[in-house]
Amino acid sequence: MLGIGRQLACFDVPLVGINHGRLGFITDIPFDSFEATLTPILRGEYEEDHRSLMHAKVMRSGQCVFDALAMNDVVVHRGTTSGMVELRVEVNGHFVANQRADGLIIATPTGSTAYSLSAGGPILHPSIAGWVLAPIASHTLSNRPIVFSNESEIAIEIVSGRDASANFDMQSLASLLIGDRIIVNRSEHRVRFLHPIGWTYFHTLRQKLHWNEGMA
Repeated sequence: MLGIGRQLACFDVPLVGINHGRLGFITDIPFDSFEATLTPILRGEYEEDHRSLMHAKVMRSGQCVFDALAMNDVVVHRGTTSGMVELRVEVNGHFVANQRADGLIIATPTGSTAYSLSAGGPILHPSIAGWVLAPIASHTLSNRPIVFSNESEIAIEIVSGRDASANFDMQSLASLLIGDRIIVNRSEHRVRFLHPIGWTYFHTLRQKLHWNEGMA
């Protein structure tokens, strides 16, 4: 669904998510009931939900060497060798911090329930125009997840570390060199999702995260 969403966003094609697995926060229709659920949606009876995309570039010596869209997250992380990476973080050209960690995650509200959540980041409602910047196993415990406006341009520069790489929705991969900069902006495109009448984001959270289970 992430791949299809990225491909069709520029055409404004609405998507309906049918779940074949267990989690799937953007595939909320159970497979065993998809026919009955799709019928009213195709009649025009649905709730519409818009999800933002990130546009990321890898810049090397002033030249773009990799370009990708991401619906969930952009992740910069150390390679398979031991040791951390040191990353310089800037927001809108302003220095934020140098962080030594296993990596950093920039997540959209859609991606806030993915890798960012397991790294201790907050859940962002899809209506919030923000991004999460979450460190992965930071060397300094005071480096905590922070939420930025998605109008911001975020830059991450590789300061030190071997075999660092970046991936985009965990599907596109770019190997990084010292001095490379990953520049992330909000894409001009959004992904349109259609849901059954009565759908809410909170219902999805309760169902996927098993909230309220075990309560009398």
